[in-house]
Amino acid sequence: MSNTFGKIFTFTSFGESHGRAIGGIVDGCPSNIEIDEEFIQSELNRRRPGQSDISTPRKEDDKVEFLSGIFEGKTTGTPIAFVIWNTNQHSHDYEHLKDVYRPSHADFTYQQKYGIRDHRGGGRSSARETAGRVVAGAIAKLALRNVGVEIVAYTSQVGHIKMQQTAGEVDYSLIETNPVRCPEPDTADKMISYIKEMKEQGDSVGGIIACTVKNVPVGWGNPVFDKLSARLAQAMFSINAVHGFDYGEGFEGVGMKGSEINDAFIAGKGMPNTLTNYSGGIQGGISNGQDIDFRVLFKPVATISKPQRTVDVHNQEIELKAHGRHDPCVLPRAVPIVEAMTAIALMDFYLMDKG
Repeated sequence: MSNTFGKIFTFTSFGESHGRAIGGIVDGCPSNIEIDEEFIQSELNRRRPGQSDISTPRKEDDKVEFLSGIFEGKTTGTPIAFVIWNTNQHSHDYEHLKDVYRPSHADFTYQQKYGIRDHRGGGRSSARETAGRVVAGAIAKLALRNVGVEIVAYTSQVGHIKMQQTAGEVDYSLIETNPVRCPEPDTADKMISYIKEMKEQGDSVGGIIACTVKNVPVGWGNPVFDKLSARLAQAMFSINAVHGFDYGEGFEGVGMKGSEINDAFIAGKGMPNTLTNYSGGIQGGISNGQDIDFRVLFKPVATISKPQRTVDVHNQEIELKAHGRHDPCVLPRAVPIVEAMTAIALMDFYLMDKG
């Protein structure tokens, strides 16, 4: 099982949804990075369950406890180990799933690959594991602040409901003003109503999270098999429920001509600039100094309370009606996860470029 991401700045994740704890180890972090534990906790609070009536009602404080690698508020250059204790497991909610393969979950594939699985909330395949990523991502964000890199993500689409503004028009100060984390207030209200409607129907809905990274210098990323775009895609696809990734003009650019989508160069201050940013800040797999813009598609949450057709471990067809505590839409809580995985990937490339 692959539990480590990165080459120089690495993050190793451990723990299960209903185990004693989840956590991780960050290795390769430079020394003397000031660790703002309040900031790290605030990032965790953005991801934690039970924060609004459009998320799972599971209540977890998600308080991070650092075990090593930090002395007098600064990193020492040694591995940073941390733990987040699970305090609100309702494992009995999953007893009826012990011998059942839930549709579109990892139950069947884990059982076939490993010959054993933790049926309590999905065990290792649960999105609860992503809390550790947020901690590691917050550390990476603190380090990237020193070189001026800023990362911001937001919900741009829920189901059929889309934002009207483009990336360059977004007022980032509005992202945290509503529980769906959409910076377009009228659209956010529609998204929230739709998510509540799906929740009442026992169903779920997916959508798109957009992310912009500012002030990445020219040169991050390596051809041929370690392109910046490829690593970002890998980072995003490692997140539960992600089914799509594009950057720059992405899939929308399929209807454009080369003469329309090419980013013309102009003379800039000290180095060339571009008139447009259809490339999304990445050309040839290497950052070009423009804003990095990408989008991440999340499928509807697989666990719903509507009856579904499935089979059990004996290959007998049954009807499943799941119950427990689940998000009707994962996007609001996934925004900080997208930012975290972006920061981890970029921190790795920063250290490669520096080296």
